Amino acid sequence: MSAALRTLDAHPHVEVSGVSSLYRTPPWGKLDQPSFLNAAAELSISLQPQQLLELCLETERRLKRVREERWGPRLIDIDILMFDARIIQETGLEVPHPRMLERAFVLAPLAELAPGLDIGGEPIEQRLAAVDTSGIERLASGREWWRA
Repeated sequence: MSAALRTLDAHPHVEVSGVSSLYRTPPWGKLDQPSFLNAAAELSISLQPQQLLELCLETERRLKRVREERWGPRLIDIDILMFDARIIQETGLEVPHPRMLERAFVLAPLAELAPGLDIGGEPIEQRLAAVDTSGIERLASGREWWRA
């Protein structure tokens, strides 16, 4: 994950401006696999949404991401959760991420990174309180892990 953030940050039109702590979370979707590691990052960019998506997919490819089964084990998974306050419905890109409000492994790091963030008229803390957070463990802070 730190390699993914460093790769994104090295792009001339991207700056990683904030990173949450690293979280160990139970698997989601397909439960017979190891725990996940999750984090959220804030990027300052001068790219269009599709350009950012292509950069994220290329970063996954460089890091040897292989797409074998939905919700199965994977080395890296970079999702675009939000793009300012825009609503985007394009081929291969739906923003805000369509399932993020169901997933504590997304909301916990995002709430840490952007406290008070309004998502659909509700603060992120309320959204997080509405989902099951059992098994989520905060590990290293953003300053400790991503530049390592």
